[in-house]
Amino acid sequence: MAIITVSRELAALGDETAQELARLLDYRFVDRQVLEERIKSCGIAGRKLERYDERKPSFWASLSQDRDDYLHYLKTAVFTEAEAGNCVFIGRGAGVVFRDVPGVISIFLAASMEIRLERVKSYFHCDEKRARQIIDQNDRDRSGFHRYFFDAEWKDPGNYHLALNTGRLHPAAAAEIIKGLRDHTLNPGAEALGQARIRELILEQQVKHHVMYEREIPIHFLEASVSNNRVSLYGVANSQALVEAALSAAREAAPAAEIQSEIQVVQEFSVMP
Repeated sequence: MAIITVSRELAALGDETAQELARLLDYRFVDRQVLEERIKSCGIAGRKLERYDERKPSFWASLSQDRDDYLHYLKTAVFTEAEAGNCVFIGRGAGVVFRDVPGVISIFLAASMEIRLERVKSYFHCDEKRARQIIDQNDRDRSGFHRYFFDAEWKDPGNYHLALNTGRLHPAAAAEIIKGLRDHTLNPGAEALGQARIRELILEQQVKHHVMYEREIPIHFLEASVSNNRVSLYGVANSQALVEAALSAAREAAPAAEIQSEIQVVQEFSVMP
């Protein structure tokens, strides 16, 4: 299993490069449409996707339960696609979602403002003022999306294995460069470790889903961490009884794993609905 994630500036030929790369490697191409279909199949309304998808959420939206629901189902969709094998992800914060997972290569594509303006003017049939507004808004949205959902700086090259300037690179040439990186850095050992880690990430989502969405146990800020067949629960609960209920639910979701709690008990704790 190998995973390549592509993050991109608007008008940096991100989709074109990712599609070319997927064809070159014979990998599946996982884009917005693929992930949205998976998320919608879980019952998430389209309005939630529009509110949060690669956007900087408003102040109130960033505090709501809808935000947590979106992130939960986005991660579930991304991990499910990754489990199926070799794939190229475009956007949706996949590079951060798979951070530190062996067998994953993260790419960032950029271009000069001058070239981006010309491409946007041509695509949207607009003048330079409007093109700059479109680019600035898109940059703010993508930067805010990464910061609010993943606490990551979108354009920080340290978050990627490779950054390419596509202002002068054809998508086919960029795809060849990325393929070369894959050929020189990935090996069966790293891919096997990546597969194992993806299975752990999926189990984390399954445990969290069972506790929060199926058993509806009110653990605030619930997170599950899986390592070496041990599941650790984190969050805040109003009582020890709720902690015990969460542990019981986690055992139902992961009967073969050791379950432990790091949940803090804070009486009369509440969050904004």
